[in-house]
Amino acid sequence: MIFFYILYSKSLNQYYIGHTAEGLEERLRKHLSNHCGFTSKAKDWIVVYFEEFESKSLAYKRELEVKKWKSRIRIEKMINGFSN
Repeated sequence: MIFFYILYSKSLNQYYIGHTAEGLEERLRKHLSNHCGFTSKAKDWIVVYFEEFESKSLAYKRELEVKKWKSRIRIEKMINGFSN
């Protein structure tokens, strides 16, 4: 399975949107490790939302779709609907 996912950092009060062919736990571990990049700014990232896809291209398409929203409110509505 390929995942589209959203991470949240409380310390930054920001979301990170991505996709991966790895398991979510392994991908999160890499985000929390020492590396360069946006997610290196915090060590409190958690997965707050994910969707599974059959192909990497579909997961990437979903990632781009959500990023194009440029709307924190819309993303949070999606997340809150997911966790209810």
